[in-house]
Amino acid sequence: MLLTEPLTINTMVVHNRLVLPPMATEKSIGEGEVSQALCDYYDEKTKGGYFGLVVTEHSYINKMGQASVGQVSLSKDEDIPGLRKLVEVIHNNGSKVIAQINHAGGKAISALDGATTAPAPTGMPYTTTRGEAVEAHSMTQTEIDQVVSDFAQAARRVKEAGYDGVEIHSAHGYLLNQFYSPLSNKRDDAYTGSTLEGRMRLHGEVIAAVREEVGPDFVVALRLGACDYQEGGSTVDDAVAAAKILELAGIDLLDISGGLCGYRGSGSKEPGYFGVESKAIREAVSIPVILTGGVRDGRATERLLKEGKADLIGVGRSVLKDSLWAKKAFEELGI
Repeated sequence: MLLTEPLTINTMVVHNRLVLPPMATEKSIGEGEVSQALCDYYDEKTKGGYFGLVVTEHSYINKMGQASVGQVSLSKDEDIPGLRKLVEVIHNNGSKVIAQINHAGGKAISALDGATTAPAPTGMPYTTTRGEAVEAHSMTQTEIDQVVSDFAQAARRVKEAGYDGVEIHSAHGYLLNQFYSPLSNKRDDAYTGSTLEGRMRLHGEVIAAVREEVGPDFVVALRLGACDYQEGGSTVDDAVAAAKILELAGIDLLDISGGLCGYRGSGSKEPGYFGVESKAIREAVSIPVILTGGVRDGRATERLLKEGKADLIGVGRSVLKDSLWAKKAFEELGI
């Protein structure tokens, strides 16, 4: 059975192909520190070791890039002790774990006070994840360089906290995804929105800086918002070309999701609703691919793997609703 086959990603070995994907809980305390409630949540979801891999919820790399109140922080060294406790919980339950790091860009809540504007590739109106209206400004080169550094330092903290890897977030309309999408990137400099190379330039700079901090043997993944599903937005062809660029830049694992459309597919009700994109990407690169979206039963995980849609399958909302979902899915498959 494909679901139970181990998989090697760089130097990390996961014992099966089931992934608990990142889902924002907003359970942090203080300035984004890990809380006991957050540890208890992940303990409940990962008991039994049914997930080969866990990707913890997106954590902000600096306060200007915070996406929501209660979001976990990876913006300061003081965050590391709490993160170590979270990693220990997940490791004790038998899963590998990587941390997703993120900058909200134009969707940042730092602009809600009206005194500042959010940093984005292009100045324009945005809405936060909760739908609040904010204004964004076009980032200067100094701001861009700072973001690159902040991603790298967050990745260093991830490694020091004992995670097995780090995932760079470039999906769901956040900063890197804003640079990737031609709808939100209207720049005409080196990061120009008029070419894929320009739209991917910041990704390459972030990956290089992250790799410099964590070394060659640490897993560096990236969540790619493959398509926008909007006229003039990013396409499947863009995603395939971008995936090749990311592999050459040193990414070990690609996690496929939606772009400016968010984390849902283009209206499909079928399990794995980003499957068209993930399969096309998987056929174009030699690194593993994760597919998440709409999977509700164990049979679907095995079918998607057999269809070549991905190398690993993420199940989020079903597990959010039922912490015993993975146990029941394995029983359903006779494992």
